[in-house]
Amino acid sequence: MSQSVARALDVLDLLSRGVRTLDALSAELGVHKSTVLRLLQTLESRGFAAHDTAHRYRVGPAVFALASDALDAVDVRTAAAPILRALAAETGQTVHLATYQDGVVTYIDKVESRQGLRMYSRIGLPAAIHATAVGKVLLGGLDPAERERVAAGLDLHAFTPRTHVTVAGLLADVAVSAERGWAEDHEEHETFMNCVGAPVHGPDGRVAAAVSISVPNVVLAHDGVLALLPALLEATERISAELGARTPTTASAPTLSPAPPKETP
Repeated sequence: MSQSVARALDVLDLLSRGVRTLDALSAELGVHKSTVLRLLQTLESRGFAAHDTAHRYRVGPAVFALASDALDAVDVRTAAAPILRALAAETGQTVHLATYQDGVVTYIDKVESRQGLRMYSRIGLPAAIHATAVGKVLLGGLDPAERERVAAGLDLHAFTPRTHVTVAGLLADVAVSAERGWAEDHEEHETFMNCVGAPVHGPDGRVAAAVSISVPNVVLAHDGVLALLPALLEATERISAELGARTPTTASAPTLSPAPPKETP
């Protein structure tokens, strides 16, 4: 790579991380200020950098336009498809991809398991936010205030004795799930099914989608489903990278816990 091109990209990276002055940029790059100034002038001429009257520099509008075009060109379903199918082939279980919009979690892709037992879920159908792994993952990706608002408006229908039926219980579970980097549906939507889910992150670091693995009890016990987490987390990191997430996320190892008692409103 051309040294000038490499340095210009380094300047953009520093600007995006809040390095604003000529002196600071020069110190970070380890080059003379005159060199940095020439790079900044070139970037400004193409709209990739800008500065204010105090000569504090920032990312220019061309960067945002370029990012917007790139995001439009990357569809999460398309990016995830081969990785979802590889995950399903590796585990032999049903794999879902879901997204969130305006209070609704929707399945946008599904790969069936090799088992004879089929799940009710279908591409295009909504998922119960409070009783599915993907629902909890996507709820956990919202800002805290928005998370509480959405949770307060949910119909906390009790699908099974394990389903969350109080907002406080659901939010506590979602907070733990968001902190450790994965969520589970431990017989909360169907008494014979366990699921684990993990987030897919977009270029801005926010949760863009969720992937889950669903397994009937007759195929794997709860502990066996938790043992699939490393494969799931590897898959979601790969999808996140395809979407342009800048850094991989890390999730804590699963810990077994007793089943929560049924909540009462």
